[in-house]
Amino acid sequence: MTPTLVRHHSHAETSTRTDPGNRARDWAEIQERMLAPLYEAVYERLEVGAGTRLLSLGCGSGLALLIAAARGAHVTGVDTDLERLALARARLLPDPGSDAGPPAGHPRLLEGDPSAARPADGTPYTLITAFTPIGCSFDDGEGLVAALRSAVPLAARGSTVVLTGWGPPERCATAPVLRVAGRLPDRDRAPRTGGWRPSGRDDLEELAFRAGLNPDGSGRVACPFGYADTDSAVRGLLSTRLFDAAVLATDRAQVEKEVAQALHPHRRRDGTIWMPNVFRYLVCTT
Repeated sequence: MTPTLVRHHSHAETSTRTDPGNRARDWAEIQERMLAPLYEAVYERLEVGAGTRLLSLGCGSGLALLIAAARGAHVTGVDTDLERLALARARLLPDPGSDAGPPAGHPRLLEGDPSAARPADGTPYTLITAFTPIGCSFDDGEGLVAALRSAVPLAARGSTVVLTGWGPPERCATAPVLRVAGRLPDRDRAPRTGGWRPSGRDDLEELAFRAGLNPDGSGRVACPFGYADTDSAVRGLLSTRLFDAAVLATDRAQVEKEVAQALHPHRRRDGTIWMPNVFRYLVCTT
């Protein structure tokens, strides 16, 4: 699966939408698919299939789980974002009023931290994924280490854990746009509560060691961000939650304006936005 140019959706106007449900839909409809090449590359390398019991940390609206379930994997996802989780349930679980049985993979979607994801049948997980790239906030590494320490005991000994991060800034065209997320809070002297930061060369390895994991290979995947127009790009990028601190420090309209300005160099003659990016993943064992 490759990213597509995402067109306008009619459910709301950009500058007035602050409802979490609308932002979750923007994530599911616009932004999440940009990381599909990363999901596909990891699953292909690890030969994810019918024998895989997958636990996804921060499963979001469920696209990565959907792809894994389509390959025959038994999938479980946990997340603290109730709006995204509701969309994942709509994607992966049958309508309660229908006669359809459980879809392939018997998915479970759970609210909270990984401790809620103890396997129902006692069979341990064989794969744990953390597809939210580190660098999405200044303290997300701390949160991921804690989540991994809760999740790893639920997996079989020698199981695989996959961590992900942004590639080098010089290979991520979106980097200058994402820097708006940090610049606005800095300018207004707001507390550092979010924003994007460039990934360091060994960030994933350092995080793995802190979580008690053993690195066992890595890879890089091209994940271009493509949008049908500037409005869709702004909506998609703000749905990532990277700009939340900037919105609190200023206001949504100001953040949208500065993001749109930062996108201008990536606007093509037909109005579409195209930004090549590279993401990195690290394969570890428990």
